[in-house]
Amino acid sequence: MKHWNFRLKLGVSMLGIFIILGFIVPFFYQGNPIEWGTYLKNLKPSKEHLFGTTNLGQDTFWLLAKSIQNSFIIGIIVAFFATLIGVLLGLWAGFKGGFIDRLITIMTDSFIVIPSLPILILLGSLMQGKASLFMISFVLILFNWPWPARQLRSMALSLSERDFISTAIFSGQNTLKIIVKEIFPFVAGWSVANFVNTILVAIGSESGLAVIGMSSNEKATLGTMIYWANQHQAMLAERWWWIGSPVAAICLIFISLFLVMTGYQQYSALRRGK
Repeated sequence: MKHWNFRLKLGVSMLGIFIILGFIVPFFYQGNPIEWGTYLKNLKPSKEHLFGTTNLGQDTFWLLAKSIQNSFIIGIIVAFFATLIGVLLGLWAGFKGGFIDRLITIMTDSFIVIPSLPILILLGSLMQGKASLFMISFVLILFNWPWPARQLRSMALSLSERDFISTAIFSGQNTLKIIVKEIFPFVAGWSVANFVNTILVAIGSESGLAVIGMSSNEKATLGTMIYWANQHQAMLAERWWWIGSPVAAICLIFISLFLVMTGYQQYSALRRGK
């Protein structure tokens, strides 16, 4: 960490806190944080209930921890597969050229111009608020892989003209091996930054859908926490611990992911300079 800049250190530290809160803290809770009527309703924050309880009789702190976990799972799944598909197709198109390049470019441009929000709202309406997190993740992957594919295609077009690529081709290496071993190391830093950015986009998209009741209202995510808080007039009743905690969590997660992404870009630029 000697060469890490302050922005990257701060982002990783903040992100680490949320990862601990979402993936380690829930193991210390024996019950189901989503279940209604577990505790007395609308209790204020105390030693027993750090963030109080909801109008549905849930402990807000444990519900928040579970919601962070599910939101991160959605973000990581979408970011991993969208980045993986986008990187492989983008590099393949830029390296091969010709018909393969035109076909992948048409697919990429087609998905980019189709607005994802109406599709997601339609899916939520058809599922009547019972769309699985897997289904939502799948749709988000469909609309997020074209962006890295388009960016990396242009990078691959430039890299494919380098002498070491010609040497690899003449040595008999297959296309996949050249893409993975020869080209990908040059775009790995950009891919990591895109991965982090896609986590941010996925969490934001799911949260936005959940707030308007178009996501999986039966699962605990940061968006569904806000949805149920709105449904039960938490803001008007000044139950800030219920509606405020997921809003604050989303804002801080976005800030931490942004700091990690931009900090890593600065770190990569510094390493390349050296």
